[in-house]
Amino acid sequence: ALGDAKLVLVLDQITDPHNVGAILRSAVAFGAGALITTARHSPQESGVLAKSASGALEHIDQIEVKNLADALGQLHEAGFRTIGLDSDAPAELEKSFAGEKIALVLGAEGKGLRQKTRETVTTLARLDMPGAIHSLNVSNAAAISLYVARAFLKRG
Repeated sequence: ALGDAKLVLVLDQITDPHNVGAILRSAVAFGAGALITTARHSPQESGVLAKSASGALEHIDQIEVKNLADALGQLHEAGFRTIGLDSDAPAELEKSFAGEKIALVLGAEGKGLRQKTRETVTTLARLDMPGAIHSLNVSNAAAISLYVARAFLKRG
């Protein structure tokens, strides 16, 4: 289902349709090949989600999976480096890239990535934020991460 995608987004129980819509829009803008979500604890396609996506729904494959850890394993088998974003991760995102295929994994605001997801991703990384606030809205974090990942892939 991923075809020749080099960049995909994986959402771990992000339930707010406004955030998912904004993430979809950013994913399309930065050329992500797919958005992977879980069957449970993810918003269904709705007017709110579509409005927030601002036309992005028809430009990206959306893949719904039952088991996120299994899906991450399949991404590994397909050659993807899976990078889980975590504001407390020791490594900076820019220093976490390797290879030709990247899957960015984002968790729900507040809760972050689930433990099983944290254990399954290739690596955990953070956005380096020198200011007084060290975390962002998940849709903003997705946009910045997509930009940085796209820049890395263009160099390679």
